[in-house]
Amino acid sequence: MQIAILGAGMVGRAMAIDLSKKYQVSSFDLSKESLQILSNKSKSITTVQADLSDYGSYATLLAKFDYVITAVPGFMGYKTLEAVINAKKNVVDISFFPEDALQLTELAKKNNVTAIVDCGVAPGMSNLILGYHNAKMKIDSFECMVGGLPKKRTQPFEYKAPFSPIDVLEEYTRPARYVENSCIVTKPALSDAEFIDFNKVGTLESFNTDGLRSILFTMGHIPNMKEKTLRYPGHIDLMKSLIKAGFLNTEAIQYKGQSISPLAFTSALLFDQWKLGATEAEFTLMTIEIKGEGKTIHYELYDEYDAVTETSSMSRTTGYTCTAALNMLMENLFTEKGVFPPELVGKHEKCFQYMINYLEERNIHYVKTES
Repeated sequence: MQIAILGAGMVGRAMAIDLSKKYQVSSFDLSKESLQILSNKSKSITTVQADLSDYGSYATLLAKFDYVITAVPGFMGYKTLEAVINAKKNVVDISFFPEDALQLTELAKKNNVTAIVDCGVAPGMSNLILGYHNAKMKIDSFECMVGGLPKKRTQPFEYKAPFSPIDVLEEYTRPARYVENSCIVTKPALSDAEFIDFNKVGTLESFNTDGLRSILFTMGHIPNMKEKTLRYPGHIDLMKSLIKAGFLNTEAIQYKGQSISPLAFTSALLFDQWKLGATEAEFTLMTIEIKGEGKTIHYELYDEYDAVTETSSMSRTTGYTCTAALNMLMENLFTEKGVFPPELVGKHEKCFQYMINYLEERNIHYVKTES
């Protein structure tokens, strides 16, 4: 079985190493540096330097592969997924692009392709858990809070990321949609700030981001749904200042005869400041609360950097969710054709349990309580 992974960033590398224990894996990226880091970690993985924005080359690029994972930056995600589907390859995607992946459903069916999208932590496992319980009960409300943060708080941002800063910055400017009393409500990102205490990490601040994505429509019968992002206190005000000053504007400005996008410029400036160190201690925290039929179901994920394998928590929790889904496809536990966000996979108990077990085998635990 041959697997192609498009993107060799921190998460892409973690997925390649995980899958290479059982399968032949090739990793594609434009960055020689990223590919070299992967080669240093695992000699069994084939690395290929390639311009993944050349979507017309995908049929040739992917010809010999049985399955594909896409882990490119969000701004490339939709076209990358479309090109993989046109190449008639089953695929699992973690690119988290802003476009609606469900628009590619008919194309996937036409090409006899199964595409599982948004398959990370949130979106990803949050969707899978919701889909699983939606098949078993009438849900009145769903709320998810999630964040990945460094253990060492370094001013001014107190934040690091294992992926492109521009993907994070766009979360701070994209209007946040949630569901209240069966109506979709739109508010600015970073709104409805709350301070919340967590046992293992102390006080964090939560705020609205546009994280519900596909479940706004696939789970539209649930009257109340919300997702909020978690950061260290003070991060919201700092990002609001950047927005107010125009640093996150997408419209290009002219400066000394050059056309510059403030958002792209800011992302470039923040690249080093927000770059997660290869061995930097960090954690991922997610809580999910589902209410309905007189009961409350609570899930909590707390995961830390793995010093033994030198793998970040966000790479583990995101990447291994994706590799779990790919293994599930390869074992024919999910065979439907089309585009499927995880909530449409989680409704199948065997799929849900398979992914939960796969993560537990890698010491990633979603702790469930019920009251």
